[in-house]
Amino acid sequence: MPVIPQATIEQIRNASDIVDVIGSYLPLKRAGTNFIGLCPFHNEKTPSFNVSPSRQIFHCFGCHKGGDVFTFLREFENLSFVESVQRLAERARIPIEFEMNSGQREEGSLREKLRTLHEQVAQRWETTLANDANVQAARDYLAKRGISDEAVKRFRIGFAPDEWDDTVNWAKSKKHDTGLLEKGGLAIAGDKGHYDRFRGRLIFPICDEQGRVIGFSGRVLSAEQKGGKYINSPETPIFSKRRVIYGLDKAKRPILDAKSVIICEGQLDTIACHLADIENTVAPQGTALTADHARILKRYAEEVVLCFDSDTAGQQATLRSLDDLLASGLAIRVAVIPQPHDPDSFIREKGADTFRQLIADAPGFFDFLLDYLCRVHDASSDRGRINIVQEMRDAVQKTANPVLIDTYAQKVSRRLDVDTDAVRAEFKKKKRGFQRPEPEYDEPPPGDAGHPMTKPTPVEFWLLKLALIDRDSTEWLEAHLDLDWVAHPAVREILQQHFALAAGNPDAGMPALLGALNADAFKRLATEAVADGRTIPDPAKQLKDIVLRLRNQSIERRLGGIKRELTGANDDQLAKLLAERTQLKELTRHPLEPLAGS
Repeated sequence: MPVIPQATIEQIRNASDIVDVIGSYLPLKRAGTNFIGLCPFHNEKTPSFNVSPSRQIFHCFGCHKGGDVFTFLREFENLSFVESVQRLAERARIPIEFEMNSGQREEGSLREKLRTLHEQVAQRWETTLANDANVQAARDYLAKRGISDEAVKRFRIGFAPDEWDDTVNWAKSKKHDTGLLEKGGLAIAGDKGHYDRFRGRLIFPICDEQGRVIGFSGRVLSAEQKGGKYINSPETPIFSKRRVIYGLDKAKRPILDAKSVIICEGQLDTIACHLADIENTVAPQGTALTADHARILKRYAEEVVLCFDSDTAGQQATLRSLDDLLASGLAIRVAVIPQPHDPDSFIREKGADTFRQLIADAPGFFDFLLDYLCRVHDASSDRGRINIVQEMRDAVQKTANPVLIDTYAQKVSRRLDVDTDAVRAEFKKKKRGFQRPEPEYDEPPPGDAGHPMTKPTPVEFWLLKLALIDRDSTEWLEAHLDLDWVAHPAVREILQQHFALAAGNPDAGMPALLGALNADAFKRLATEAVADGRTIPDPAKQLKDIVLRLRNQSIERRLGGIKRELTGANDDQLAKLLAERTQLKELTRHPLEPLAGS
């Protein structure tokens, strides 16, 4: 992958004061040398979110999130590290030159050309819809659907003229290579040359999470129009249907705030929800949710509410979504829109408040599934009851949750008037054929990912705090502290990186240290150690006392080991062990060399 030079990252970091950046997102108040505010990452009434201008870090003492300015933007906006650097670079007006090999430069150049092309085509089709006298039918259609001029501008809706070569000829006039149009899915190669993919259709630009146009979806204006109801961009270097979610660029913040995302079937349904101030709404490209869609949504939401159409295709799309949504760890509910409505027509006829209540009352996925199975199978027949039990069993077993499995065994037994123990026995028959994928990490997790990192002892935490706060002690500490005396792996790793940075650059601060740590849990611990900003009396003396204590504890542990090893030792081993014991006992009587100024 292309790499941002470290010197550029440091330039961007130095140009992005953390107080100014975080202060642009949430209110901060000065508290001594730091600033405090309500944490944006969890609900709280008393401020526990600290920002340190001197160390250019933040830390929340409530949820324990912490890091530098890049970490904040990454967590708050759900960006990758590279995206957070790019966002701050734009803010500071610092150009970024990626380090790339020749193949990456060529690919990056193609992607940039395609994004530029798509933006220009989107603007052209927007202008056509707004001004062309020949597309009044398209404007009338949108007005009939309740989509205002403001909404048309907000979602950048356009219209592709009903001509075979309108876009191709425009591209030629702008000196765009026709092959670029084909690579971007805007033109198709035919026997007589290239022709337009999108013709005589309402156009919905499809954007990536940063709001850049990467593809299009074209909709017919009437059922009599030839071709499918929708035509979408094909797979291109900048557009992958299995990863793109329509409306996510506008819905990210509302989804984060609600911790929930509503998934509709199409663009018009999504737009209708946004116009009704139900802005945590998106749509996949097509009705099929993929594992990639689910993983992306998991970054923003804790649950999804599936709101596909109530026809057979919509119901089948709901059922196909189960495995990937379960694998992502998202909670699933299903809002059933009464026929003949879709979300768009339901909101127009019943109103936004009724739709909100429908979403609020949406049942869990397995309650929806039980209702669905009882409709498609004859619950009064033996065959129908067997099918219902077996299909419910196959679905609920995928959760691997014994509480849910037993809950729905009871619900199925009550619904079918079948003995509960018989249903439970049936639910246990088939082994689970579903495996959750390994979690993906931007960086290696600390220790075993299945177990949260334990807290260090108060002594080792205080060692870390003093080491990071009292920078004048670094040289003494590295000379007198054996890192083997430190039991906690995170404290040991942070100190090791602290010493390494100090050796190469004595002026390296906390942001540089956080950049050197490869696990978020380590970064949180480091920021927690220094974030409170309190003045510590005589830190040099306290540091010396802690190091001495850790040394003596290590000696005591070794003396205990020697005592156990003496039992059964031969003559040679006995002499070595006794000599080592004498040396260790002598060492405990020697104080550590004092720090300068202590």
